[in-house]
Amino acid sequence: MNIAVNGTALTREARRELIRERAEKLYAFRKADGHIVFDLEADTTIPAEYVLLKHFLGEVDAETERRIALYLRAEQAPDGSWPLFRAGAGDLSATVKAYWALKLIGDPVDAPHMVRARAWILARGGAAKANVFTRIALALFGHIPWRGVPVIPVEVMHLPLWFPFHISKVAYWSRTVMVPLFVLTAMKARAVNPTGRGLAELFVVPPEKVRQYQVNPNGTKVGEAFLVLDRVLRALEPLIPGPIRRSAIRKAEAFVLEHLNGEDGLGAIYPAMANAVMMFRTLGYPDDHPAMQTARRAIERLKVERGDMVWFQPCVSPVWDTALSAHALLETGDRDDPRLLGLLDWLKDRQILDHRGDWKVRRPDVRPGGWAFQYANPDYPDVDDTAVVAMAMHRQGDPKYAEAIERACEWIVGMQSSNGGWGAFEPENEHFYLNAIPFADHGALLDPPTVDVTARCVGLLAQVDRERYAEPIARALAWIRSEQEPDGSWFGRWGANYIYGTWSVLVALRAAGVDPAEPWVQKAVKWLKAQQRDDGGWGEGLETYEPGRRGFAIESTASQTAWALLGLMAAGEVDAPEVARGIRWLEEAPREEGPRWVERMYTGTGFPRVFYLKYHGYAAFFPLWAVARYQALKDSNARDLPWGM
Repeated sequence: MNIAVNGTALTREARRELIRERAEKLYAFRKADGHIVFDLEADTTIPAEYVLLKHFLGEVDAETERRIALYLRAEQAPDGSWPLFRAGAGDLSATVKAYWALKLIGDPVDAPHMVRARAWILARGGAAKANVFTRIALALFGHIPWRGVPVIPVEVMHLPLWFPFHISKVAYWSRTVMVPLFVLTAMKARAVNPTGRGLAELFVVPPEKVRQYQVNPNGTKVGEAFLVLDRVLRALEPLIPGPIRRSAIRKAEAFVLEHLNGEDGLGAIYPAMANAVMMFRTLGYPDDHPAMQTARRAIERLKVERGDMVWFQPCVSPVWDTALSAHALLETGDRDDPRLLGLLDWLKDRQILDHRGDWKVRRPDVRPGGWAFQYANPDYPDVDDTAVVAMAMHRQGDPKYAEAIERACEWIVGMQSSNGGWGAFEPENEHFYLNAIPFADHGALLDPPTVDVTARCVGLLAQVDRERYAEPIARALAWIRSEQEPDGSWFGRWGANYIYGTWSVLVALRAAGVDPAEPWVQKAVKWLKAQQRDDGGWGEGLETYEPGRRGFAIESTASQTAWALLGLMAAGEVDAPEVARGIRWLEEAPREEGPRWVERMYTGTGFPRVFYLKYHGYAAFFPLWAVARYQALKDSNARDLPWGM
């Protein structure tokens, strides 16, 4: 039910009923073991790649492909392209893969939607202009020559840590994706492609006649030097002695097996999982080999069936969803509700206490104590998730969580980078020259410190013990302040975009005791107020990740409106008219039968300008959180917020 009417703010009693109703619906969304998980949706690339994977293996699943095709066709834009996010501009690589998958599924090339897609692709230079990952897929199917992809010699597995390139110097997602790719490219793997269907019609120039596939990814002189190096390596690659190559392949294979992560999958992310399966097939693993079976089951667990459609998640988000739900439910009042304790108990059992992941390369003496984003990913605990989980446990206050909180804080302090910030998964991942290698055209090779993750860490440490952690907090605040944009906002790496970053910082500053009257804080408040839309909500398009694009918004969204409100309330603006209008927008906005407000837009970020996410849970817990906090502050007449989020 939607109990707001005609632009009039709800009475306190009616608002309390709205909060109670939404909280009950969120509790009702729990799984049998007590946790909460929502769908995590990316663009059409993931389901399209699943079709390509099956055809690489020589398998055709007609019924699943039919249902994937329904999803792909439904997401096509009127101009024939496929975007990276709903209502966004078309993306060449996403469009090539969607067209390719539909062709493999059996859509006729003269069907109107295929004709529109093909014309759109050709008008932008054809498939030869697609990104590196798409060109690797094309090479695996023999649609372009192997010179169409950058040289990524598997022998890099033997390089020492001090060398300019080492596998530990790239982000975990890059590492887990690249290592099996090293094997595929070294062995010049070839798809079975049972239908035999090609893609010649997507090339302006026949692929074997294209002279230059590689591009300088960032336009720098370093990038030009790497292009020269690519040509040198291509000339030298045939001269690599067989024993050295075989040894490097074995080392890459061992890395994948060591990090396979059971049925949660390599890196717990789809691209790495798919590459692992193709690597195993190329190395001759039989279908009944335990590693092959485990890797394939991990992929199938990402399948989502909605009505007659099928799509695949890039990963799953149970720890993130459960922790954020716990925060929203804590905001509604009853911290001793057995259902809330069930959420936190489920989280407590998933803390990684006895396994040092890949982060140990640069922090060998730090004890583990983090949480992963997914059900299991012990090699790659997530700093952001860890801070959010520990803050929820600390706010609930039961002594049984004390040791988990202590270990989390210890690990997070140990993961702080030397500049004062925190990255998502590892410290000191700032080898920015690597962004110039031809393979890095996606611009997401590294995991440097980001403002949003750093703000969450400040929030945790300040909430738990501001004095004890004064030194890491002070270093982090100095770094955060240095990252403020000229207009007063902060960039949001993991959420869209400046609204997300600015909210993250404002709540952390309040927890850390920074006076909201400080001019630099007020500059952020002024910016956030200025972004409010005429309808009272907030909305920021993912186009703001493009250089020079600011303020783009198609419509207000429930999650971004909630972030803006939480940020303003943290800065002491609970009585501001902008906050009242924003709360009214949330009260009036349409809601689903389940726990979610209606939200069609994407507000999550995987990799800026490359890969975006729709967290289906964001429209459930964040609006509830904002409305409940507003009501609590109004009821108490207090304006102090002791919480780090």
